[in-house]
Amino acid sequence: MSAACASPGKKPTKPLLMEFIDARRLTGPSLLFDEPGSILDVSCSPEEAARLIPVWRANVQRMLAELDWRQEPKFASVLLAGGVSVGFTAPIDALYAASELNEWAWAQCDADLQGADVPDFAATLSALQTSREEESNPVLLALEAAAAARDVTLLWDDDEASLGLGRHSTTWPVRELPDPGTLDWQAFSDVPIALVTGTNGKTTTVRLAAHIMGRDGLRAGMSSTDYIAIGDQVVDRDDWAGPGGARLVLRHSEVDIAILETARGGLLRRGLGITSADAALITNIARDHLGDFGSQNLEELLNIKWIVSRAVRDRGQLVLNADDALLVGKSGNYPGTIVWFSLDPDNEVITAHAGNGGKAFVLSGKELLFIDGQSRELLLREDDIPITLGGAARHNTANALAAAALTSCLGASLDTIRMGLSTMSQDANPGRGNLYKVNGFTVIVDFAHNPQALQALLEMAHRLPGKRKVLCFGQAGDRTDDLIRELARDAWATGLDRVHVSELAKYYRGRGAGEVFRLMREELISCGATDEQIEHHEHEIDSLNSALTWAQPGDLVIMLALERSQELYDKLKSL
Repeated sequence: MSAACASPGKKPTKPLLMEFIDARRLTGPSLLFDEPGSILDVSCSPEEAARLIPVWRANVQRMLAELDWRQEPKFASVLLAGGVSVGFTAPIDALYAASELNEWAWAQCDADLQGADVPDFAATLSALQTSREEESNPVLLALEAAAAARDVTLLWDDDEASLGLGRHSTTWPVRELPDPGTLDWQAFSDVPIALVTGTNGKTTTVRLAAHIMGRDGLRAGMSSTDYIAIGDQVVDRDDWAGPGGARLVLRHSEVDIAILETARGGLLRRGLGITSADAALITNIARDHLGDFGSQNLEELLNIKWIVSRAVRDRGQLVLNADDALLVGKSGNYPGTIVWFSLDPDNEVITAHAGNGGKAFVLSGKELLFIDGQSRELLLREDDIPITLGGAARHNTANALAAAALTSCLGASLDTIRMGLSTMSQDANPGRGNLYKVNGFTVIVDFAHNPQALQALLEMAHRLPGKRKVLCFGQAGDRTDDLIRELARDAWATGLDRVHVSELAKYYRGRGAGEVFRLMREELISCGATDEQIEHHEHEIDSLNSALTWAQPGDLVIMLALERSQELYDKLKSL
Protein backbone atom coordinates (compact mmCIF):
# COMPACT_ATOMS: atom_id res chain seq x y z
CA MET A 1 0.00 0.00 0.00
CA SER A 2 1.61 3.27 -1.02
CA ALA A 3 1.60 6.13 1.45
CA ALA A 4 -0.33 9.29 0.62
CA CYS A 5 1.80 11.79 -1.24
CA ALA A 6 2.95 14.81 0.71
CA SER A 7 3.57 18.14 -0.95
CA PRO A 8 7.18 19.30 -0.92
CA GLY A 9 8.01 22.07 1.46
CA LYS A 10 8.60 22.36 5.15
CA LYS A 11 10.35 19.63 7.05
CA PRO A 12 9.53 18.41 10.55
CA THR A 13 10.49 21.02 13.10
CA LYS A 14 11.18 18.46 15.86
CA PRO A 15 12.06 14.75 16.10
CA LEU A 16 9.20 12.38 15.39
CA LEU A 17 7.71 10.82 18.50
CA MET A 18 4.85 8.97 16.85
CA GLU A 19 5.64 6.70 13.91
CA PHE A 20 3.51 5.00 11.28
CA ILE A 21 3.66 1.19 11.40
CA ASP A 22 0.99 -0.10 9.03
CA ALA A 23 -2.42 0.50 7.50
CA ARG A 24 -4.33 -2.50 6.20
CA ARG A 25 -7.71 -4.11 5.54
CA LEU A 26 -9.63 -6.06 8.14
CA THR A 27 -11.85 -8.59 6.38
CA GLY A 28 -13.49 -10.13 9.46
CA PRO A 29 -13.95 -9.81 13.23
CA SER A 30 -10.84 -8.28 14.79
CA LEU A 31 -9.49 -6.58 17.89
CA LEU A 32 -11.39 -3.44 16.90
CA PHE A 33 -14.83 -4.55 15.70
CA ASP A 34 -16.84 -7.40 14.18
CA GLU A 35 -17.32 -5.79 10.76
CA PRO A 36 -14.81 -5.36 7.90
CA GLY A 37 -12.85 -2.13 7.87
CA SER A 38 -9.39 -0.62 7.94
CA ILE A 39 -6.87 -0.48 10.78
CA LEU A 40 -3.97 1.92 11.35
CA ASP A 41 -1.11 0.96 13.68
CA VAL A 42 0.98 3.76 15.18
CA SER A 43 3.98 3.56 17.49
CA CYS A 44 3.51 6.05 20.33
CA SER A 45 3.12 6.53 24.07
CA PRO A 46 -0.30 6.42 25.77
CA GLU A 47 -0.20 10.21 26.12
CA GLU A 48 0.53 10.62 22.42
CA ALA A 49 -2.26 8.17 21.59
CA ALA A 50 -4.70 10.32 23.55
CA ARG A 51 -3.73 13.29 21.36
CA LEU A 52 -3.71 11.26 18.15
CA ILE A 53 -7.10 9.52 18.32
CA PRO A 54 -9.42 12.57 18.11
CA VAL A 55 -7.27 14.22 15.43
CA TRP A 56 -7.16 11.01 13.39
CA ARG A 57 -10.93 10.57 13.64
CA ALA A 58 -11.56 14.17 12.58
CA ASN A 59 -9.28 13.71 9.58
CA VAL A 60 -11.03 10.49 8.53
CA GLN A 61 -14.44 12.14 8.85
CA ARG A 62 -13.24 15.13 6.85
CA MET A 63 -12.18 12.93 3.94
CA LEU A 64 -15.23 10.66 4.12
CA ALA A 65 -17.47 13.70 3.86
CA GLU A 66 -16.00 14.33 0.41
CA LEU A 67 -16.41 10.74 -0.76
CA ASP A 68 -19.52 8.81 -1.75
CA TRP A 69 -19.04 6.32 1.10
CA ARG A 70 -22.65 5.06 1.42
CA GLN A 71 -22.05 3.73 4.94
CA GLU A 72 -21.80 5.44 8.31
CA PRO A 73 -18.55 4.13 9.79
CA LYS A 74 -17.94 2.86 13.29
CA PHE A 75 -14.73 4.09 14.88
CA ALA A 76 -12.65 2.10 17.35
CA SER A 77 -9.24 2.18 18.99
CA VAL A 78 -7.20 -0.05 21.30
CA LEU A 79 -4.10 0.88 23.28
CA LEU A 80 -1.28 -1.62 22.88
CA ALA A 81 2.23 -1.99 24.22
CA GLY A 82 4.25 0.61 22.37
CA GLY A 83 1.40 2.22 20.48
CA VAL A 84 -2.21 2.28 19.41
CA SER A 85 -4.41 0.72 16.74
CA VAL A 86 -7.26 2.82 15.36
CA GLY A 87 -9.75 1.92 12.69
CA PHE A 88 -13.12 2.41 11.08
CA THR A 89 -15.59 0.09 9.38
CA ALA A 90 -16.08 0.20 5.62
CA PRO A 91 -18.10 -1.49 2.86
CA ILE A 92 -16.57 -4.73 1.64
CA ASP A 93 -16.03 -3.18 -1.79
CA ALA A 94 -14.13 -0.20 -0.34
CA LEU A 95 -11.49 -1.73 1.94
CA TYR A 96 -8.46 -0.83 -0.18
CA ALA A 97 -9.71 2.73 -0.46
CA ALA A 98 -10.32 2.78 3.30
CA SER A 99 -6.74 1.73 3.96
CA GLU A 100 -5.41 4.38 1.58
CA LEU A 101 -7.58 6.89 3.40
CA ASN A 102 -6.11 5.71 6.71
CA GLU A 103 -2.61 6.32 5.38
CA TRP A 104 -3.58 9.85 4.38
CA ALA A 105 -5.22 10.39 7.79
CA TRP A 106 -1.94 9.42 9.44
CA ALA A 107 0.05 11.74 7.18
CA GLN A 108 -2.31 14.58 8.10
CA CYS A 109 -1.98 13.73 11.82
CA ASP A 110 1.79 13.72 11.41
CA ALA A 111 1.52 17.24 10.00
CA ASP A 112 -1.01 18.43 12.59
CA LEU A 113 0.79 17.04 15.63
CA GLN A 114 4.47 16.77 14.69
CA GLY A 115 5.12 19.42 12.06
CA ALA A 116 5.64 17.05 9.14
CA ASP A 117 4.84 17.97 5.54
CA VAL A 118 1.16 18.65 4.92
CA PRO A 119 -0.29 16.12 2.44
CA ASP A 120 -2.09 17.51 -0.61
CA PHE A 121 -5.79 17.11 0.25
CA ALA A 122 -7.11 17.67 -3.28
CA ALA A 123 -4.66 15.22 -4.86
CA THR A 124 -5.41 12.61 -2.21
CA LEU A 125 -9.16 13.06 -2.64
CA SER A 126 -8.84 12.58 -6.39
CA ALA A 127 -6.73 9.44 -5.93
CA LEU A 128 -9.20 8.02 -3.41
CA GLN A 129 -12.15 8.69 -5.69
CA THR A 130 -10.39 6.80 -8.47
CA SER A 131 -9.56 3.89 -6.15
CA ARG A 132 -13.11 3.84 -4.85
CA GLU A 133 -14.56 3.68 -8.36
CA GLU A 134 -12.18 0.91 -9.44
CA GLU A 135 -12.91 -1.15 -6.34
CA SER A 136 -16.67 -0.60 -6.34
CA ASN A 137 -18.78 -3.73 -6.80
CA PRO A 138 -22.52 -2.98 -6.46
CA VAL A 139 -23.53 -6.57 -7.23
CA LEU A 140 -21.33 -7.85 -4.40
CA LEU A 141 -23.01 -5.41 -2.00
CA ALA A 142 -26.45 -6.50 -3.23
CA LEU A 143 -25.47 -10.13 -2.73
CA GLU A 144 -24.21 -9.32 0.77
CA ALA A 145 -27.51 -7.68 1.71
CA ALA A 146 -29.61 -10.48 0.23
CA ALA A 147 -27.55 -13.16 1.99
CA ALA A 148 -27.81 -11.37 5.33
CA ALA A 149 -31.58 -11.09 4.97
CA ARG A 150 -31.81 -14.87 4.43
CA ASP A 151 -29.16 -15.86 7.02
CA VAL A 152 -26.96 -17.33 4.29
CA THR A 153 -23.18 -17.16 4.65
CA LEU A 154 -21.32 -15.02 2.11
CA LEU A 155 -17.56 -15.46 1.75
CA TRP A 156 -15.63 -13.03 -0.43
CA ASP A 157 -12.08 -12.06 -1.33
CA ASP A 158 -10.28 -10.27 -4.14
CA ASP A 159 -10.98 -13.04 -6.65
CA GLU A 160 -14.13 -14.90 -5.65
CA ALA A 161 -17.38 -14.74 -3.72
CA SER A 162 -19.45 -17.67 -2.52
CA LEU A 163 -22.82 -18.39 -0.94
CA GLY A 164 -23.37 -21.22 1.53
CA LEU A 165 -20.67 -23.46 2.95
CA GLY A 166 -19.05 -26.73 1.93
CA ARG A 167 -21.25 -29.05 -0.10
CA HIS A 168 -24.07 -26.50 0.07
CA SER A 169 -22.01 -23.70 -1.51
CA THR A 170 -21.50 -22.12 -4.92
CA THR A 171 -18.58 -19.88 -5.88
CA TRP A 172 -18.30 -17.23 -8.63
CA PRO A 173 -15.59 -14.86 -9.84
CA VAL A 174 -16.05 -11.68 -7.84
CA ARG A 175 -16.61 -9.62 -11.02
CA GLU A 176 -19.08 -12.13 -12.52
CA LEU A 177 -21.64 -12.39 -9.73
CA PRO A 178 -25.30 -13.26 -10.36
CA ASP A 179 -28.24 -10.98 -9.71
CA PRO A 180 -29.53 -11.96 -6.24
CA GLY A 181 -33.06 -12.04 -7.60
CA THR A 182 -32.22 -14.88 -9.99
CA LEU A 183 -30.89 -17.29 -7.35
CA ASP A 184 -32.53 -20.31 -5.76
CA TRP A 185 -31.70 -19.36 -2.19
CA GLN A 186 -32.91 -22.70 -0.84
CA ALA A 187 -29.83 -24.30 -2.41
CA PHE A 188 -27.47 -22.50 -0.03
CA SER A 189 -26.93 -23.53 3.58
CA ASP A 190 -24.12 -23.96 6.08
CA VAL A 191 -22.06 -26.85 7.39
CA PRO A 192 -20.92 -27.05 11.03
CA ILE A 193 -17.73 -25.12 11.78
CA ALA A 194 -15.20 -25.44 14.60
CA LEU A 195 -12.39 -22.93 15.17
CA VAL A 196 -9.19 -23.93 16.97
CA THR A 197 -6.67 -21.43 18.29
CA GLY A 198 -4.14 -21.16 21.12
CA THR A 199 -0.37 -21.33 21.42
CA ASN A 200 0.31 -25.08 21.51
CA GLY A 201 -1.67 -28.11 20.44
CA LYS A 202 -3.72 -26.50 17.67
CA THR A 203 -2.68 -28.71 14.79
CA THR A 204 -2.84 -31.96 16.74
CA THR A 205 -6.29 -31.08 18.05
CA VAL A 206 -7.53 -30.14 14.58
CA ARG A 207 -6.31 -33.48 13.23
CA LEU A 208 -7.92 -35.36 16.10
CA ALA A 209 -11.22 -33.52 15.73
CA ALA A 210 -11.34 -34.10 11.97
CA HIS A 211 -10.56 -37.79 12.50
CA ILE A 212 -13.28 -38.12 15.13
CA MET A 213 -15.94 -36.49 12.94
CA GLY A 214 -14.88 -38.80 10.12
CA ARG A 215 -15.91 -41.79 12.27
CA ASP A 216 -19.46 -40.45 11.99
CA GLY A 217 -19.25 -40.76 8.21
CA LEU A 218 -18.72 -37.04 7.71
CA ARG A 219 -16.17 -35.70 5.26
CA ALA A 220 -14.28 -33.21 7.39
CA GLY A 221 -12.38 -30.35 5.82
CA MET A 222 -9.46 -29.11 7.90
CA SER A 223 -7.01 -26.26 7.59
CA SER A 224 -3.80 -26.07 9.59
CA THR A 225 -0.26 -24.75 9.62
CA ASP A 226 0.82 -27.90 7.76
CA TYR A 227 -1.81 -28.47 5.10
CA ILE A 228 -5.42 -28.48 3.97
CA ALA A 229 -7.13 -31.87 3.93
CA ILE A 230 -10.57 -32.94 2.78
CA GLY A 231 -11.34 -36.22 4.47
CA ASP A 232 -8.16 -38.31 4.31
CA GLN A 233 -6.87 -36.49 1.22
CA VAL A 234 -4.27 -33.73 1.61
CA VAL A 235 -5.02 -31.19 -1.11
CA ASP A 236 -2.29 -28.62 -0.41
CA ARG A 237 0.78 -28.58 1.85
CA ASP A 238 1.52 -25.13 3.23
CA ASP A 239 0.64 -22.90 6.16
CA TRP A 240 -3.13 -22.51 5.76
CA ALA A 241 -4.03 -21.43 9.32
CA GLY A 242 -5.42 -18.05 8.26
CA PRO A 243 -8.56 -16.69 6.57
CA GLY A 244 -7.44 -17.90 3.14
CA GLY A 245 -7.25 -21.50 4.33
CA ALA A 246 -10.64 -21.20 5.98
CA ARG A 247 -12.21 -20.01 2.72
CA LEU A 248 -10.63 -22.83 0.70
CA VAL A 249 -12.09 -25.43 3.05
CA LEU A 250 -15.48 -23.77 3.38
CA ARG A 251 -15.89 -23.52 -0.40
CA HIS A 252 -14.97 -27.14 -1.10
CA SER A 253 -17.88 -29.05 -2.60
CA GLU A 254 -17.18 -32.25 -0.63
CA VAL A 255 -16.99 -30.77 2.87
CA ASP A 256 -19.64 -31.86 5.40
CA ILE A 257 -18.01 -30.21 8.42
CA ALA A 258 -15.05 -27.83 8.84
CA ILE A 259 -12.32 -27.85 11.50
CA LEU A 260 -10.24 -24.70 11.06
CA GLU A 261 -6.93 -23.89 12.74
CA THR A 262 -6.90 -20.17 13.43
CA ALA A 263 -3.44 -18.71 14.04
CA ARG A 264 -2.37 -15.48 15.67
CA GLY A 265 -0.92 -13.93 12.52
CA GLY A 266 -4.11 -14.11 10.48
CA LEU A 267 -6.24 -12.87 13.37
CA LEU A 268 -3.96 -9.90 13.89
CA ARG A 269 -3.47 -9.01 10.25
CA ARG A 270 -6.90 -9.65 8.68
CA GLY A 271 -9.25 -10.73 11.46
CA LEU A 272 -11.29 -13.91 11.69
CA GLY A 273 -12.09 -15.70 8.44
CA ILE A 274 -15.73 -16.40 9.38
CA THR A 275 -18.24 -14.42 11.43
CA SER A 276 -19.96 -17.31 13.22
CA ALA A 277 -19.20 -20.91 14.17
CA ASP A 278 -20.73 -23.79 16.07
CA ALA A 279 -17.76 -24.37 18.36
CA ALA A 280 -14.44 -22.72 19.14
CA LEU A 281 -11.47 -23.95 21.16
CA ILE A 282 -8.61 -22.04 22.80
CA THR A 283 -6.01 -24.61 23.82
CA ASN A 284 -3.73 -22.42 25.97
CA ILE A 285 -1.90 -19.10 26.06
CA ALA A 286 1.89 -19.22 26.29
CA ARG A 287 4.83 -17.09 25.27
CA ASP A 288 5.44 -17.47 21.57
CA HIS A 289 5.63 -15.04 18.65
CA LEU A 290 5.80 -12.19 21.14
CA GLY A 291 7.44 -9.00 19.96
CA ASP A 292 5.30 -8.12 16.95
CA PHE A 293 3.17 -5.01 17.31
CA GLY A 294 -0.16 -6.10 18.74
CA SER A 295 1.24 -9.24 20.39
CA GLN A 296 4.07 -8.02 22.56
CA ASN A 297 2.92 -9.62 25.81
CA LEU A 298 0.67 -12.42 27.04
CA GLU A 299 -2.30 -10.14 27.64
CA GLU A 300 -2.24 -8.95 24.04
CA LEU A 301 -1.81 -12.51 22.79
CA LEU A 302 -4.81 -13.56 24.89
CA ASN A 303 -6.94 -10.78 23.43
CA ILE A 304 -6.03 -11.84 19.89
CA LYS A 305 -6.90 -15.49 20.50
CA TRP A 306 -10.10 -14.48 22.31
CA ILE A 307 -11.51 -13.09 19.06
CA VAL A 308 -12.75 -16.60 18.20
CA SER A 309 -15.07 -16.51 21.23
CA ARG A 310 -17.19 -13.87 19.52
CA ALA A 311 -17.99 -16.28 16.68
CA VAL A 312 -19.73 -18.67 19.09
CA ARG A 313 -21.05 -16.19 21.64
CA ASP A 314 -24.67 -16.21 20.51
CA ARG A 315 -25.35 -19.76 19.29
CA GLY A 316 -22.26 -21.89 19.74
CA GLN A 317 -20.05 -23.27 22.50
CA LEU A 318 -16.57 -22.22 23.63
CA VAL A 319 -14.08 -24.88 24.78
CA LEU A 320 -11.42 -23.67 27.22
CA ASN A 321 -8.48 -25.10 29.14
CA ALA A 322 -9.24 -24.92 32.87
CA ASP A 323 -5.52 -25.40 33.65
CA ASP A 324 -4.66 -22.08 31.96
CA ALA A 325 -4.94 -19.19 34.42
CA LEU A 326 -5.18 -16.57 31.68
CA LEU A 327 -8.13 -18.29 30.02
CA VAL A 328 -9.85 -18.84 33.36
CA GLY A 329 -9.49 -15.16 34.20
CA LYS A 330 -10.72 -14.02 30.80
CA SER A 331 -13.77 -16.29 30.95
CA GLY A 332 -15.32 -14.51 33.93
CA ASN A 333 -17.41 -12.06 31.91
CA TYR A 334 -18.07 -14.31 28.91
CA PRO A 335 -21.83 -14.46 28.25
CA GLY A 336 -21.85 -17.62 26.14
CA THR A 337 -21.70 -21.35 26.90
CA ILE A 338 -18.34 -22.81 27.99
CA VAL A 339 -17.18 -26.44 28.02
CA TRP A 340 -13.98 -26.93 30.03
CA PHE A 341 -11.20 -29.52 29.89
CA SER A 342 -8.46 -30.23 32.42
CA LEU A 343 -5.72 -32.68 33.35
CA ASP A 344 -6.74 -32.18 37.00
CA PRO A 345 -10.03 -33.77 38.12
CA ASP A 346 -9.99 -31.59 41.25
CA ASN A 347 -9.57 -28.33 39.33
CA GLU A 348 -11.71 -25.75 41.15
CA VAL A 349 -13.03 -24.34 37.88
CA ILE A 350 -14.26 -27.79 36.84
CA THR A 351 -15.82 -28.43 40.26
CA ALA A 352 -17.72 -25.13 40.23
CA HIS A 353 -18.75 -25.54 36.60
CA ALA A 354 -20.09 -29.05 37.17
CA GLY A 355 -21.90 -27.83 40.27
CA ASN A 356 -23.78 -25.41 38.04
CA GLY A 357 -24.74 -28.19 35.62
CA GLY A 358 -21.92 -27.55 33.16
CA LYS A 359 -20.00 -29.98 30.96
CA ALA A 360 -16.31 -30.82 31.07
CA PHE A 361 -13.74 -33.42 30.04
CA VAL A 362 -11.03 -34.32 32.58
CA LEU A 363 -8.23 -36.76 33.27
CA SER A 364 -8.58 -38.70 36.52
CA GLY A 365 -5.63 -40.98 37.14
CA LYS A 366 -5.30 -42.73 33.79
CA GLU A 367 -8.93 -42.28 32.79
CA LEU A 368 -10.51 -39.62 30.57
CA LEU A 369 -13.92 -38.72 31.97
CA PHE A 370 -16.92 -36.83 30.63
CA ILE A 371 -18.62 -34.68 33.27
CA ASP A 372 -22.19 -33.48 32.81
CA GLY A 373 -23.34 -31.74 35.94
CA GLN A 374 -23.12 -34.29 38.74
CA SER A 375 -22.69 -37.32 36.45
CA ARG A 376 -19.33 -38.75 35.35
CA GLU A 377 -18.81 -41.23 32.55
CA LEU A 378 -15.65 -43.01 31.48
CA LEU A 379 -14.59 -41.97 28.00
CA LEU A 380 -11.32 -43.88 27.54
CA ARG A 381 -8.13 -44.81 29.33
CA GLU A 382 -4.95 -43.02 28.31
CA ASP A 383 -3.49 -46.36 27.25
CA ASP A 384 -6.25 -46.66 24.63
CA ILE A 385 -5.26 -43.41 22.87
CA PRO A 386 -2.21 -43.99 20.63
CA ILE A 387 -0.99 -40.39 20.50
CA THR A 388 -0.58 -40.28 24.30
CA LEU A 389 2.08 -43.03 24.16
CA GLY A 390 0.48 -44.72 27.13
CA GLY A 391 0.38 -41.48 29.07
CA ALA A 392 4.00 -40.47 28.45
CA ALA A 393 2.86 -37.67 26.12
CA ARG A 394 0.71 -35.90 28.70
CA HIS A 395 0.38 -32.83 26.44
CA ASN A 396 -1.35 -35.07 23.90
CA THR A 397 -3.69 -36.27 26.62
CA ALA A 398 -4.69 -32.62 27.02
CA ASN A 399 -5.14 -32.39 23.25
CA ALA A 400 -7.33 -35.50 23.31
CA LEU A 401 -9.52 -33.97 26.02
CA ALA A 402 -9.76 -30.75 24.01
CA ALA A 403 -10.71 -32.63 20.83
CA ALA A 404 -13.30 -34.66 22.73
CA ALA A 405 -14.86 -31.48 24.12
CA LEU A 406 -14.81 -29.75 20.73
CA THR A 407 -16.38 -32.62 18.81
CA SER A 408 -19.03 -33.12 21.48
CA CYS A 409 -20.01 -29.50 20.83
CA LEU A 410 -20.33 -30.44 17.15
CA GLY A 411 -22.75 -33.24 18.00
CA ALA A 412 -20.45 -36.27 18.12
CA SER A 413 -21.60 -39.01 20.49
CA LEU A 414 -19.29 -40.36 23.18
CA ASP A 415 -19.04 -43.62 21.22
CA THR A 416 -17.92 -41.72 18.13
CA ILE A 417 -15.36 -39.80 20.19
CA ARG A 418 -14.07 -43.04 21.69
CA MET A 419 -13.69 -44.57 18.25
CA GLY A 420 -11.87 -41.52 16.92
CA LEU A 421 -9.41 -41.12 19.79
CA SER A 422 -8.58 -44.83 19.85
CA THR A 423 -7.99 -45.18 16.10
CA MET A 424 -5.82 -42.16 15.26
CA SER A 425 -2.23 -43.37 15.07
CA GLN A 426 0.94 -41.40 15.70
CA ASP A 427 1.75 -41.67 11.99
CA ALA A 428 -1.39 -39.64 11.27
CA ASN A 429 0.04 -36.80 13.38
CA PRO A 430 3.45 -36.09 11.78
CA GLY A 431 5.78 -33.81 13.69
CA ARG A 432 3.92 -34.26 16.97
CA GLY A 433 5.71 -36.74 19.22
CA ASN A 434 6.47 -39.43 16.62
CA LEU A 435 8.61 -42.34 17.87
CA TYR A 436 11.05 -44.40 15.81
CA LYS A 437 13.19 -47.35 16.86
CA VAL A 438 16.59 -47.25 15.15
CA ASN A 439 19.43 -49.72 15.84
CA GLY A 440 18.40 -50.20 19.46
CA PHE A 441 17.87 -46.54 20.35
CA THR A 442 14.77 -44.33 20.19
CA VAL A 443 14.17 -41.16 18.15
CA ILE A 444 11.39 -38.68 18.97
CA VAL A 445 10.39 -36.15 16.31
CA ASP A 446 8.27 -33.17 17.33
CA PHE A 447 7.47 -29.63 16.22
CA ALA A 448 7.93 -28.12 19.74
CA HIS A 449 8.99 -24.52 19.12
CA ASN A 450 8.44 -22.50 22.32
CA PRO A 451 9.26 -23.03 26.02
CA GLN A 452 5.90 -24.57 26.93
CA ALA A 453 5.90 -26.99 23.98
CA LEU A 454 9.55 -27.88 24.55
CA GLN A 455 8.88 -28.50 28.23
CA ALA A 456 5.99 -30.81 27.35
CA LEU A 457 8.20 -32.71 24.92
CA LEU A 458 11.04 -33.03 27.41
CA GLU A 459 8.63 -34.22 30.09
CA MET A 460 7.52 -36.89 27.65
CA ALA A 461 11.15 -37.77 26.95
CA HIS A 462 11.78 -38.02 30.70
CA ARG A 463 9.06 -40.69 30.94
CA LEU A 464 10.74 -42.71 28.20
CA PRO A 465 13.85 -44.82 28.84
CA GLY A 466 17.14 -43.37 27.66
CA LYS A 467 20.72 -43.96 28.87
CA ARG A 468 21.96 -40.80 27.16
CA LYS A 469 19.97 -38.02 25.55
CA VAL A 470 20.77 -35.70 22.66
CA LEU A 471 18.55 -32.82 21.56
CA CYS A 472 18.61 -31.55 17.96
CA PHE A 473 16.89 -28.19 17.58
CA GLY A 474 16.98 -24.65 16.24
CA GLN A 475 14.88 -21.54 16.55
CA ALA A 476 13.24 -18.98 14.29
CA GLY A 477 14.77 -15.53 14.46
CA ASP A 478 11.52 -13.73 15.23
CA ARG A 479 11.69 -14.90 18.85
CA THR A 480 13.15 -12.44 21.34
CA ASP A 481 16.68 -12.90 22.68
CA ASP A 482 15.25 -13.75 26.10
CA LEU A 483 12.93 -16.39 24.65
CA ILE A 484 15.72 -18.02 22.65
CA ARG A 485 17.92 -18.11 25.74
CA GLU A 486 15.07 -19.54 27.81
CA LEU A 487 14.57 -22.35 25.32
CA ALA A 488 18.24 -23.29 25.54
CA ARG A 489 18.23 -23.00 29.34
CA ASP A 490 15.09 -25.11 29.79
CA ALA A 491 16.44 -27.74 27.42
CA TRP A 492 19.74 -28.16 29.23
CA ALA A 493 18.03 -28.30 32.63
CA THR A 494 16.42 -31.63 31.70
CA GLY A 495 19.73 -33.50 31.86
CA LEU A 496 20.88 -33.64 28.25
CA ASP A 497 24.21 -35.18 27.30
CA ARG A 498 24.53 -33.39 23.99
CA VAL A 499 22.92 -30.59 21.95
CA HIS A 500 22.94 -30.17 18.16
CA VAL A 501 21.82 -26.70 17.06
CA SER A 502 20.49 -26.27 13.51
CA GLU A 503 21.12 -22.97 11.71
CA LEU A 504 17.73 -22.78 9.87
CA ALA A 505 18.61 -19.98 7.44
CA LYS A 506 15.06 -20.08 6.07
CA TYR A 507 13.87 -18.84 9.46
CA TYR A 508 16.35 -16.00 10.09
CA ARG A 509 13.44 -13.52 9.94
CA GLY A 510 15.61 -10.44 10.25
CA ARG A 511 18.55 -11.93 12.14
CA GLY A 512 22.03 -12.49 10.78
CA ALA A 513 23.74 -15.80 10.07
CA GLY A 514 24.80 -17.55 13.26
CA GLU A 515 23.04 -15.06 15.54
CA VAL A 516 20.51 -17.50 16.98
CA PHE A 517 23.21 -20.15 17.47
CA ARG A 518 25.38 -17.64 19.31
CA LEU A 519 22.57 -16.86 21.77
CA MET A 520 21.87 -20.56 22.30
CA ARG A 521 25.52 -21.47 22.73
CA GLU A 522 26.15 -18.68 25.24
CA GLU A 523 23.18 -19.81 27.33
CA LEU A 524 24.11 -23.48 27.14
CA ILE A 525 27.69 -22.72 28.22
CA SER A 526 26.43 -20.59 31.11
CA CYS A 527 24.27 -23.54 32.19
CA GLY A 528 27.24 -25.89 32.34
CA ALA A 529 27.54 -27.37 28.86
CA THR A 530 30.99 -27.71 27.32
CA ASP A 531 31.99 -26.88 23.77
CA GLU A 532 32.41 -30.61 23.13
CA GLN A 533 28.72 -31.16 23.99
CA ILE A 534 27.47 -28.56 21.49
CA GLU A 535 27.40 -29.05 17.72
CA HIS A 536 26.33 -26.53 15.08
CA HIS A 537 24.84 -27.71 11.77
CA GLU A 538 23.45 -25.94 8.74
CA HIS A 539 20.27 -28.02 8.41
CA GLU A 540 18.13 -30.21 10.65
CA ILE A 541 18.92 -33.30 8.59
CA ASP A 542 22.63 -32.70 9.30
CA SER A 543 21.91 -32.45 13.04
CA LEU A 544 19.90 -35.67 12.89
CA ASN A 545 22.53 -37.57 10.91
CA SER A 546 25.20 -36.59 13.42
CA ALA A 547 22.97 -37.64 16.33
CA LEU A 548 22.23 -40.99 14.68
CA THR A 549 25.96 -41.59 14.33
CA TRP A 550 26.57 -40.68 18.00
CA ALA A 551 23.68 -42.66 19.50
CA GLN A 552 24.14 -46.15 20.92
CA PRO A 553 21.58 -48.79 21.95
CA GLY A 554 19.44 -47.50 24.81
CA ASP A 555 19.98 -43.81 23.97
CA LEU A 556 17.30 -41.25 23.17
CA VAL A 557 17.48 -38.78 20.26
CA ILE A 558 15.07 -35.84 20.49
CA MET A 559 14.59 -34.11 17.13
CA LEU A 560 12.67 -30.83 16.82
CA ALA A 561 11.43 -30.56 13.23
CA LEU A 562 10.86 -27.09 11.82
CA GLU A 563 12.65 -26.72 8.50
CA ARG A 564 12.17 -29.78 6.24
CA SER A 565 10.24 -32.24 8.34
CA GLN A 566 9.31 -34.61 5.50
CA GLU A 567 13.00 -35.20 4.79
CA LEU A 568 13.48 -36.22 8.43
CA TYR A 569 10.53 -38.63 8.36
CA ASP A 570 11.70 -40.20 5.12
CA LYS A 571 15.18 -40.69 6.57
CA LEU A 572 13.90 -42.35 9.75
CA LYS A 573 11.41 -44.58 7.94
CA SER A 574 14.19 -45.83 5.67
CA LEU A 575 16.34 -47.05 8.57
